[in-house]
Amino acid sequence: MQLSDKISQAKAKLLVEYPYFGTLASKLELVVNDNIEAFKSNGVTLEYREEYLGELSLEEMEFVLANGAMHQTLAYGMRKNNRSGWLWQMATDIAINDMLVENGLALPYGAQYRKRFSGMYAEEIYAELKDDILRDDEELEYEADDAEDVEQNRSDTSQRELSQEALQAEILQEQLLAEEAISLLEREFQKGEAPSSVERFFSLEVFGKVDWREELKGAIERFCRDDYTLLPPSKKLLYRGIYLPSNVSQTFSLVIAIDSSGSVDEQLLNEFLSEINFLMSITQNYRIELLVCDDTIHSHTTFYSGDALEVKLVGGGGTDFRPVFSFVEEHFDAVKLLLYFTDLEGIFPAEPPEYSVKWVTQKEREIPFGEIVVL
Repeated sequence: MQLSDKISQAKAKLLVEYPYFGTLASKLELVVNDNIEAFKSNGVTLEYREEYLGELSLEEMEFVLANGAMHQTLAYGMRKNNRSGWLWQMATDIAINDMLVENGLALPYGAQYRKRFSGMYAEEIYAELKDDILRDDEELEYEADDAEDVEQNRSDTSQRELSQEALQAEILQEQLLAEEAISLLEREFQKGEAPSSVERFFSLEVFGKVDWREELKGAIERFCRDDYTLLPPSKKLLYRGIYLPSNVSQTFSLVIAIDSSGSVDEQLLNEFLSEINFLMSITQNYRIELLVCDDTIHSHTTFYSGDALEVKLVGGGGTDFRPVFSFVEEHFDAVKLLLYFTDLEGIFPAEPPEYSVKWVTQKEREIPFGEIVVL
């Protein structure tokens, strides 16, 4: 088999088995470089020795392509700072390859891998590698000592400026690739198909692992229509003489609490209100009891279908969730669902309520009861 055909097969196989890696690998430029031992990637091109790649199995070639794909997403040039270039390359390689091994890809010979660095960030691996080397040579200075970093000592100012412009262009390209990779990764998380352990390479707190709006919508719909009656029967199969209960929609009662404590800034409060507006737009025939609370209840407003969301957010004190649950118990009957918009930095009730609780927040953390929906 021609090497080009083998590479095409490996790309197709990677795309089917590991869609995230395969999609990113399809954008890589593959370049032959017989002056290297195996392969290397700078995030834009994947250089390889023909003899090396030709000896690999399809599974091992998938690993090489996935490695290049991850270098493409990490924007590691921006993260390098004053670190030694070749040592930083080794550290990122080890971190990436550890993650690929965790995902079940076949590690080829020549790939950088150390089991002792399992689960570590590239920055952590770099620090340990540097310590290992310095222990052997205490006189060695190991910042910006890469051969590529000090390859030339240009005296011409204009040439240095040109080099700086090229570097900025390369960093910008890396940043754009990283943003594209994060966008793709978000979609993979929403489908539940993201690679294992990939989160340590990105700041994933900016989006949820599920489509949280769809989760909230689903939670609401489970409680909106839950009454059935034979009079009148369902019309779907009535023409065939089959009588089934019809689903009757009643006014949906929902309790929403907003945490107005000092730890929740104005931007987050506005985001909470924006999402409550969204909930009101997708829910028909509702009655919403809206509570504003920090460590005490500041306001209680009832909204019906078609009402505009107008509420004054008063607070700024500490966070105590207990007043909301006490208020619900004292004033509302047959509550099925409470949505609590909060940063989760507060005092929880000792016992869970009998109704469902969804904590809508921007971060994951341990909670004594209920479910977290991450914005």
